[in-house]
Amino acid sequence: MNLFGRLTENWLIKLLSLAFALVLWYFVMGERKVEVGFALPLELKNVPQGMVVVNEVPSQVEVRLSGPRTLLMNLSSRDVSISVDLADLKPGLTSFKRLEERLNIPSGLKVTRLSPAFIDVRLERILERPVPVRVALRGRPAPGYRVEGVRVVPAEVMVEGAEGELKSIAEVVTEPVDVEGVTAGFTATIPVNYRGRFTAMKREQSVEVQVAVVPVAAPQKASRRGR
Repeated sequence: MNLFGRLTENWLIKLLSLAFALVLWYFVMGERKVEVGFALPLELKNVPQGMVVVNEVPSQVEVRLSGPRTLLMNLSSRDVSISVDLADLKPGLTSFKRLEERLNIPSGLKVTRLSPAFIDVRLERILERPVPVRVALRGRPAPGYRVEGVRVVPAEVMVEGAEGELKSIAEVVTEPVDVEGVTAGFTATIPVNYRGRFTAMKREQSVEVQVAVVPVAAPQKASRRGR
């Protein structure tokens, strides 16, 4: 029997064997354990009304997942998520341990690494209070003149935000008011731009600044007494 005859002999059985080997190879390779990593945004859900988070919380977590290759080969970051529910928490510090239990991942996968593994969340009440406004002056009046006084209307603005930071605010400052070279008083409307770390003005606001400028009084000459 020639070579061609030997190759075509029992060709159906050989073809079925090849197909079975390919299926078996795909099954073995598909079930082989592999590992992939993702950087996932960390979502803080249901922040209690009237409160604010006042500490730095990681914006994302690094996670590594292992599982069958067939499950992981088409997995994307859209299929995996992580969130922390803050509902019903009281003011103060709360630690959330074992973040891997808060991962939403397809069944059949295992978390091999998560960083950070836990987070701390500190909540404070949101309050508001009036804060004095200080006018910032820039420059100097013309020679022979001086700023006699500055008046601001309104004298206070409302600031709101985290209770702890709000207590430490002594004043807010206007944008600089230029008095360089002036020889007379004037009135100007000046914005107050304040934004703290966890506090801000309740609304954008400008104030009326009244600057009084007067001549510098000439020094009086000493009188002479005649003998």
